[in-house]
Amino acid sequence: METGLYAGEVIHQRFASKPHRLAYHIFQVLLDLDHVGEDLKAVRLLSRNRFNLFGFYDRDHGPDQADKAGSLRDRVVAMLQARDAWLTGDRVFLLTMPRVLGFVFNPISLYFVVAPDGAVRTVVYEVNNTFGDRHSYVLAVHDAGRAIHQHSGKKLHVSPFMETRGLSYDFDLIAPDETFVLKIDLKSGDQKMLFAGFTARRKALTDKALWRLFLGLPLMTLKVVLGIHWEALQIWLKGIGLKPKPPTPKSGISVA
Repeated sequence: METGLYAGEVIHQRFASKPHRLAYHIFQVLLDLDHVGEDLKAVRLLSRNRFNLFGFYDRDHGPDQADKAGSLRDRVVAMLQARDAWLTGDRVFLLTMPRVLGFVFNPISLYFVVAPDGAVRTVVYEVNNTFGDRHSYVLAVHDAGRAIHQHSGKKLHVSPFMETRGLSYDFDLIAPDETFVLKIDLKSGDQKMLFAGFTARRKALTDKALWRLFLGLPLMTLKVVLGIHWEALQIWLKGIGLKPKPPTPKSGISVA
């Protein structure tokens, strides 16, 4: 696993109570948190913790939104160590959307804990909702190879049109290499409620690639937020009612 860009299409398909589908293009950057400072020195259009065309800010991420002290790598490793999910020699990579002209909203970012032999041992799914809450799903990997299958109960109220209690996630992904694939099925028992997927191809992290992505996807992160609210309006117009938001901590962590 190495630093790079992953560009592709996101698909959301709602099955219940009324069907609804949307698709849009994004790109994410895969960062080696052990060497992020050195890696970003090689490009001029993506900076760490300072304004640029694209930016990565340590404070945008982490299991505890109230804790922004120190590097993201140190905060994530401390969280993993406290849950027996970190061994000496491990490395951690983050796959996320960067800030675009200073703005970002990441519905989901992924951390990959990679053993010295290159195997992914743990995946952390950092999920944010539009209410300002965050939940980190820390899931051990029990599969050999790039194909990873994981399961967790739903802990965070994400969509105002979907319940939280009684639902669960099936995560299926192909770890980042020349391609990356993430598939998420939200279920109520055996009934599939929603599918979300991201299929992307790797590009080298270069200024040329960043500039082309900016021209092809201008104001990408703002469009994601606007798209979320536009799709919410369309769902509401279909007659799907709002679900009450249960009490949710600002930051939560679950382990499976």
